[in-house]
Parts: sequence; C-alpha cells; structure tokens
Amino acid sequence: MRADIVPGARLPDYELTDHTRQRRKLSEIQGADPMIVVLSRGHFCPKDHQQHLELASFFPKIAVGYTKIVTITTDNLIELNEFRQSVGAQWTFLSDPRRTIQKDLDIAEYTDPTHDPMIPHTLVLEPGLVIHRIYNGYWYWGRPSVDDLRRDLRDVFMKARPDWDLGAPGMREAWDEGDRSLFYPYPRETAIGQRGA
Repeated sequence: MRADIVPGARLPDYELTDHTRQRRKLSEIQGADPMIVVLSRGHFCPKDHQQHLELASFFPKIAVGYTKIVTITTDNLIELNEFRQSVGAQWTFLSDPRRTIQKDLDIAEYTDPTHDPMIPHTLVLEPGLVIHRIYNGYWYWGRPSVDDLRRDLRDVFMKARPDWDLGAPGMREAWDEGDRSLFYPYPRETAIGQRGA
C-alpha cells in the first residue's frame, strides 16, 4: 500500500463505472456518511465470496446504521455483476479493469500474474473519505469480521456525529433553541419542531 494511505489521510476520490454502467465517484456514493470500501480480487476468489456473503448478511444493519458500502474489483462488468448477484449484494460494485486503483495505491498482487488482481483490502472511512482503519486481506484472517466492522463504525460514529450522546451537555438546550446543526440529518437552520429535508 502506498505510504501516504494511512489512518487520518484522505482516500483519493476515484471515479469508476458501477454495476449499472454509470460513472460514480467514491464521494458521491459516500455522501455525508461513513463508508466501508472493499478492494476485492474479484469473482474468481473463494475468499472474496465468503467475505461478501458475510457482508450481505450484515447489510441490513449497515443500511439502517446510515453507513455506505462499496466493492471495487478489477473484473469486467459481466464478471462484476455475476459476482454481485452470486453473493446477494445490494450495494454498489465498481469495475476497474484498467487497474487504476491497483496501480495508484501500489497494491498489485504480484503472486498471481494470471489474474493480476489487487491485494484485497478493506477500508473503513469517516465522512469525507478520511481513512479510519485499513485491513490487509491477502490472507483471509486479515479481513475484518462483522464484529471488527461494528467496533470500527461505533468509533467513527462517536467521532463524526455530535448527537451520538443526546445526554451530552448542551445537546438538549441546542434542540430546544431550534439549533439542528448538531443533529443528523437535520439542516443547520430549521424551525423548532420542523423536520429538515
């Protein structure tokens, strides 16, 4: 992994084609939420299938937890969609057959010249594509479990969401005064009792 890609740094805002053939930037997918980024070997890897089956079963919690997830592979669009469908994934998959990310992040898996994949990594991002945690998944046990992701996301949310603890000093007073800037997903200026867009 490139030396400057570390916790606290910002992941580059890559733009790739998604499983519906639309060009998407990571920042667009993330929005204002934390995000899990899976850099995957692709459809041919049984370890990736196992990881994605676990993520698919965890996905309902990811969705209600205001968290985004994206998988990026070097697969072409047909392989990518077959992979996505075979594991029951409901999130965005991005195709990188030109290996833009593999080259830019210096994560070519040189031990597999046949497939020329990326060394699999999973990144947990704070809002703004800020890296919170990086997992190296070359060996299966290096990949995060659901419990690892839950702990990481708890830490990210405690840091990123001022309304994590509604009992914290000043929170009730801000709400009663109509200041919604500390509360998600309300806009900064909303009248008391009115929900934001």
